[in-house]
This record gives sequence, structure tokens and C-alpha cells, in this order.
Amino acid sequence: MTLKVRDVYTRKVIWVTPNSTLPEARKLMDGNDIRRLPVIAGGELVGIITLTDVLRAAPSPATSLSVWEINYLLDKITVAELMTSPVMTVTPETPLHEVARLMLAHKIGGLPVVEDGKVVGMITESDIFRVMVGLLGGDTEELNKEAEVEDAEAAASVGAPGA
Repeated sequence: MTLKVRDVYTRKVIWVTPNSTLPEARKLMDGNDIRRLPVIAGGELVGIITLTDVLRAAPSPATSLSVWEINYLLDKITVAELMTSPVMTVTPETPLHEVARLMLAHKIGGLPVVEDGKVVGMITESDIFRVMVGLLGGDTEELNKEAEVEDAEAAASVGAPGA
């Protein structure tokens, strides 16, 4: 049996638009305990922004700017200025070993899952680790419960693209 993306990916999509500000993206990431957000415009995937992208845009702790000046400047930065585009994607039918190979080869921690031109979820290194724990004989019941709680909390806080 070959495991596929559909067997393990996170189905709740939390996303931003290209016009979202850097603080808005950071708030979504922090509030949902995630490190990457698909960027969607007009229902289409146009980019991806990661926590690393957001952190790189932040000023140095040694800055002489006041907190108000920093916040003013950060509010002017949009996701479009920092996102990666084009985005590598997978489908629900992509074999899991191929996803792992892509992530290793390109040194990335997650990929949007796209079906019929729409983002239907994300697959991350955490999803792959969860599978590995199960395959190696570990107890995944507690991990699955945590993932279900996280998915439920995300569903309660953010709508799907186009909502």
C-alpha cells in the first residue's frame, strides 16, 4: 500500500491575500500555531509566505526606532512583497514518498495541496513525522487527537478561501 497525501494532509486552509499586512500574517501564524500560509487572490494560489519570511522582515533588536515607528513601518509591508511565487504544490493523489523527496530536495517544510485548481489543504513535515511515528511502532492516537483539536480550532477561527 502506498500512502498518499490524501491520507495525512491538514485539510483546513488558513490563508492570506497579497494585500494582507505583515502583522496580519504573523497574527494568523501565531494564533493558529502554523509556520506557513498560502497566499490566495481571486480564489487562486499566487504565493506562499513562511514564518521565516516574516521574521527576516522584522527589524534588528539593535534598532534605534521606537516601537511605534517599527509598528508603523511593519504595517506598510504587504505579503505580496515577501511571498514566494510561483509555489510548488502537490495533489491529494501524490505519493507521500514523493512529497518527502520534494521537501528534502528543496529544503522546504510544507506544500499546499491543490485539487481542481483550488487549495484544499497543506502537507507539512509534521504530517510526515506523524506517519513515521505510526510506521515505526509509536503511539499515534494522542498525536491524532491533538491534530483533530488543532483542525477544529482552526475551523472555528478562519474561513476557507473565497469565504
